[in-house]
Amino acid sequence: MPIDRKDWAQRFPEFLLEAETLLAKSEECLSHLQLISNDKDAIACMQGTLLKLAGRAEALALEAISEFSLHIYSLLNLTQDHVDLHEQALGALKDCFTLMAWQLELVDVKTGQLSLDGSEQASLIEAFAFHVGQSQFQMPLPGKRLPPLSFSERQA
Repeated sequence: MPIDRKDWAQRFPEFLLEAETLLAKSEECLSHLQLISNDKDAIACMQGTLLKLAGRAEALALEAISEFSLHIYSLLNLTQDHVDLHEQALGALKDCFTLMAWQLELVDVKTGQLSLDGSEQASLIEAFAFHVGQSQFQMPLPGKRLPPLSFSERQA
């Protein structure tokens, strides 16, 4: 069901504030991981914030942001059992967060459009995948449904 433009325009400022907060929380988790390598709680927190961000973006039909968040989440989820977020992986993850923050600023507040070709997202995802040992990582299909959030992830 398409989003009503008036409804979208009213909901977008709230989304933007929440998205910035979620990204800041993810970046705090990233900083924590730079100090305490491979901390599972920090990774779980980051996963929760990425899922929440993806869900909020999807609700406003911001597919590029939703899918980018899901790709990062998927890679973190793949590494969950054998975590090795070393310095290069964390640097690639930081680059992903930086691009996402930049893209949030570029969303047209009137139309909701985000004009981008996706190549920068793809190259950053590929770099992160490489650094976490997932060189064969397959990008999730567009329009893939979000996994359900557990109670603890919703509280993130």
